[in-house]
Amino acid sequence: MRRLVGGLDLARGDHTKTVFLAGSGRSGTTWLSGLMNHDSRYRQVFEPFHPGEVEDFRGFGSKQYLRPGDRREEFLEPARGAVTGRLRSGWTDRGGAIVARRRLVKDIRANLLLGWLAENFPGMPIVLLMRHPCAVVSSRLALGWHDNLDETISQRDLVEDHLLPMETGMLAARDPFERHLFLWCIDNYVPLRQFPPGAIHLCFYEDLVRNPEPELRRLFAFIGRDFDEAVLGKLGRPSPTSRRGEGPSVDGWRGRVDGGRLERSAEILGLFGLDGIYGPGTMPNATGALALMGAGA
Repeated sequence: MRRLVGGLDLARGDHTKTVFLAGSGRSGTTWLSGLMNHDSRYRQVFEPFHPGEVEDFRGFGSKQYLRPGDRREEFLEPARGAVTGRLRSGWTDRGGAIVARRRLVKDIRANLLLGWLAENFPGMPIVLLMRHPCAVVSSRLALGWHDNLDETISQRDLVEDHLLPMETGMLAARDPFERHLFLWCIDNYVPLRQFPPGAIHLCFYEDLVRNPEPELRRLFAFIGRDFDEAVLGKLGRPSPTSRRGEGPSVDGWRGRVDGGRLERSAEILGLFGLDGIYGPGTMPNATGALALMGAGA
């Protein structure tokens, strides 16, 4: 059994004292959460929406989608525990402040819940981290991750709300690279459509690596924190979940993705309009993301 590692939560019961960090698995969320909590100001709540590790979330799918207006208590009550600080478990409690007045919830399974969370827990700052899909997918495959595409697109509300034009292509996908790529697209397309610009803080892994100070200043301003230059000293440290302790890199994936897969990636991204954000180059185009934001609200 994992030992509880968590201090006193003085903000227990108030979801507005929580910052919610979301992103696809292998996008750098653990690394970014370490930067956001570099001085241990927050109580860390690690991936509470994991139905295989957290008893309260057994009723959630592995990539659950809920419409923003859904008020079912079987979903609201577990989420309320996570964002108000009531949830304590050996999986989620990963340290941070000994006496906390704010929480940092980090999760890689909640991208499709962000619209629902914002509707039901207003005033909670939400941060969405994006990373080049080829970097994410190649990392997952190198680690032997299995995909959950079939379970994800079996949710008819999700398909009807966002994915009908792409459904045929997703159902036909058999190659593991393509299946994980479709999952990356779903993970990012849905929240981008649900939020207008400025409603959440969108940040890109590559910008944080290449140009960290202004990116972190904007992030800290959004979550209501003064910028502390001490965070810059933490930038090169690999996260606990990085492969073989590798430090942050924006182009390490290039040796793992051949030209054919890069070309196929562009085709799949184009189905969602996400090719305006990430293309064959390394760096993202934030303007492409802004063009998608709020389209499905």
